[in-house]
Amino acid sequence: MDEVKRFVGIDAAKAALDVFVGSDGAAFSVTNDEVGIRQLLGQLKPTDFVILEATGGLETPVASALAAGIVVAIVNPRQVRDFARATGRLAKTDALDAEVLARFGEAVRPQARPLADEQAQALEALVTRRRQLVEMLTAEKNRRANAPKVLHRSIDEHIRWLEKRLSGFDDELGELIRDTPLWRERDELLRSVPGVGKVLSSTLLAHLPELGALNRKQIAALAGLAPFNRDSGTLRGSRCIWGGRAQVRRVLYMAVVAAVRSNPVIKNFYTQLRARGKYPKSALTACMCKLLVILNAMLHNKTHWQTPALASSTSALSPFLGAVPEHGCC
Repeated sequence: MDEVKRFVGIDAAKAALDVFVGSDGAAFSVTNDEVGIRQLLGQLKPTDFVILEATGGLETPVASALAAGIVVAIVNPRQVRDFARATGRLAKTDALDAEVLARFGEAVRPQARPLADEQAQALEALVTRRRQLVEMLTAEKNRRANAPKVLHRSIDEHIRWLEKRLSGFDDELGELIRDTPLWRERDELLRSVPGVGKVLSSTLLAHLPELGALNRKQIAALAGLAPFNRDSGTLRGSRCIWGGRAQVRRVLYMAVVAAVRSNPVIKNFYTQLRARGKYPKSALTACMCKLLVILNAMLHNKTHWQTPALASSTSALSPFLGAVPEHGCC
């Protein structure tokens, strides 16, 4: 980071890339395609630090092309917009967004993380598409309940097609994981835990690749399960979870609902929290955090689930496990 000479903000849209070079004050635009990206590469230097917003995949081609020789950080759009408001920049255009990104990079110095390789991007795309199919399937089933009979045949045909495609995606996901030794090993470790099935395992592999590489506090915060303080003066507010990766939390919640029935450690933890007066949702959120921390420690140590050892002392797994906060959402 000390060698960085220029912070470059790039606002990625479907048709164009708006670029702002911080130290030079230069602004220009290129097309968001192979030709435009080549032109952009000719304008940048190896010592540049490029900041992009996560924009639903529009930033992926340019980020992948730049990452070969230039440091790239993909940041949360909400953080950038909050930074713009804090500096009094209320107007919003693509060119202004590129400038804000460059100023944000210079002021905040976001951490640059390695981009996912082609195989990891494929896994993430399959998991995301599977989730979309499940959402469409649920919507169609709900729609059929209130639809007139004349529409039932059409809806039933669509439901059968969605179920067939969903089964096909499950097969593709399973094959991709089996064909990758690292993912296959991690999948076996994760699915050795009662309550963890193929959906949670594939979601963690795709959307939380940091699992096993961070400590318990970091992994909880990354998933949006770390309780944050809400104190001011003498006021001690309820601790609330905030931010993080919502797609991971959604699937983890469903896994915990199953785990409180089938997993002795999670079941005991949930029962203890309820006995202390915790609300059901708060107790489930704390169980989500505990399960994630256990999975993180298992992957770090490459240890399969062992019910007797865990039931007697979950902290025996690893220093990564430690104590799990019992605060749920407010």
